[in-house]
Amino acid sequence: MKIKILAVGAMLPLMVTAANNDVLVLKSPDGRNCISFSKPGKELTYSVERDGNPLILSSRAGVDLDNRTWEMALGKRDLQQPECWMDLLTVDSVSYAPGVDNVWHPLYGERSTVKDKYNSATLHMSRKDKSDYRLDVEVRAYDEGLAFRYFFPEHPAAIFHKVVGDLTDYTFPDGTMAWSEEWAQSFFKHTPVDSISRPVERALTLELPGDKWVALLDADVDDWCLTKLVARDGKHNTLSSVMYSPVDIVTYYATPWKIIMTADSPGQLLENNDIVLNLNPPCEVEDAGEWVKLGKIMRCTKIDTEAGLRNIDFCAEHKIPYMLFDWLWYLPCTSHDGDATKVVDNLDMKRVVDYGKEKGVGIWLYVNQHALMKQMDELFPLLGEWGIVGVKSGFVQYASHRWATWLHDMVRKAADNRLLMNIHDEFRPSGFSRTYPNLLTQEGICGNEEWPDATHNVTLPFTRMLNGAADYTICYFDKRLKNTHAHQLAASIVFFSPLQTILWYDTPDRYHGEPEIEWFENLETTFDDTKVLEGYPGENITIARNKGDKWWVGSMTNNEARTTKIDFGFLPEGKKYTAHIYADDSKAKTATKVGCSTKTVTSKDVIPFKLQPKGGVAIYLTPKN
Repeated sequence: MKIKILAVGAMLPLMVTAANNDVLVLKSPDGRNCISFSKPGKELTYSVERDGNPLILSSRAGVDLDNRTWEMALGKRDLQQPECWMDLLTVDSVSYAPGVDNVWHPLYGERSTVKDKYNSATLHMSRKDKSDYRLDVEVRAYDEGLAFRYFFPEHPAAIFHKVVGDLTDYTFPDGTMAWSEEWAQSFFKHTPVDSISRPVERALTLELPGDKWVALLDADVDDWCLTKLVARDGKHNTLSSVMYSPVDIVTYYATPWKIIMTADSPGQLLENNDIVLNLNPPCEVEDAGEWVKLGKIMRCTKIDTEAGLRNIDFCAEHKIPYMLFDWLWYLPCTSHDGDATKVVDNLDMKRVVDYGKEKGVGIWLYVNQHALMKQMDELFPLLGEWGIVGVKSGFVQYASHRWATWLHDMVRKAADNRLLMNIHDEFRPSGFSRTYPNLLTQEGICGNEEWPDATHNVTLPFTRMLNGAADYTICYFDKRLKNTHAHQLAASIVFFSPLQTILWYDTPDRYHGEPEIEWFENLETTFDDTKVLEGYPGENITIARNKGDKWWVGSMTNNEARTTKIDFGFLPEGKKYTAHIYADDSKAKTATKVGCSTKTVTSKDVIPFKLQPKGGVAIYLTPKN
């Protein structure tokens, strides 16, 4: 098991000398968010306020350990344990550190400049018996929300701990509503928190009375298990934490960060989701900028040489820099008997890869967990020799402590071999791409493979997309689509992914010169800034993203028609832009029924768009000379 390496800040903590040194109270730099910790009795408790109003009422915090096995190994006679490991801990002191105010520039993301500004403090606890057990609670207060984690200082004897429970609760005011999913690729329920009877995923987005918004997430989870949330029996409006498995740790050790995002609107949550990246270590891949390249990707649905060559031609013609061979390029691909070092006979991999290099199209390959478990150390260097640029992993285990560490080590090994990664199925991000940016994207979303409706799609930006990039696998020409084609165009800018899958179930022969495909051709997948112009979960969303002097706007409605007014006030003042508008149009002559038009706009314009049920509009803005 690896020992978690902790980032050490430039500022040393300052000990508090106030008389009340057993209570931690910490405010964000803007003074709006406040979190406090204390241990008045057996339970460690905390609470959160914003502008003096309660967001999280007094709630339990802490972890539970089972160290009896280790104590027996030491020959100790007294093996009696209190009801909870935390009970005998007492607060020794509280230390505060000078505020941090930095900016950093990610290799890619929804913003090219990330503000990292926070205040921090630590609550120090220990047991007064002969066990020498200690536990710290490290706390940060950002303008975007609060974060805390549990830190085990190095123990002189009991270096091994077995964490068997996460005691962290979240008690909300009456009337709090949640958008929850029981698993990462499921649909949403909008219910009171007390109705969450089965464990649900993070991010969990909540609307509190008085137009207050909270989202619960985590960060820096590469050495931990999946944690979900469920209503706590017998305690009103309270969610408790559920660990998928015990976690074995070696001191010193820090648990993942628990994040409580705060906002005045649901869109502000998405605008502030860099807090997840800030709570992860910086990039550890020194040469990442040389080979981590971003862009769109299209799947080749037929596994043979000629189909691959045709798809490469299509990708090159339409500015799609990557092509994927999905499952069946090796056999059997869903069995332990599969051999991913051997390509099926009807696919000349070398010819396809070489042709892709000529055309500027890199080749990705799907690999199932069976082959990854058995062959990863041999396979990754081999794929590099073949000229493969990326691996899409399928059906990987990720929830238990064992499999979580295995999965993140897979990304590290891929980086060692200069391979990009796309993790599919249930895994959701928690900021690891900051540390290992070769992990471009992941699924962990009920995307287009499941044919979701528009109401689901306009819930995702305020929930799942808070975690980070999602591979939604956007379909376009397939007749099974439930939403309009303009809705699909807009989705490609609303759902952020540095590796943006487009035309998922489609083939080159389905394209008949539809003019709106130029939207995909001009689409970027990483941006300098992101602004949520309007929206509410389950109703609608309008997002504007820019790169350089160009902007992309996507607006989507739910299953109902609506008129949305797009305010172009985000544009620089005094400059004119050409707006290339792609909207649903029943009079359009193509089967997709998307109308294409242009209009000159400035920052003073507010333009209404009538969106069809399940519809949308996509706008590409270029500066006029």
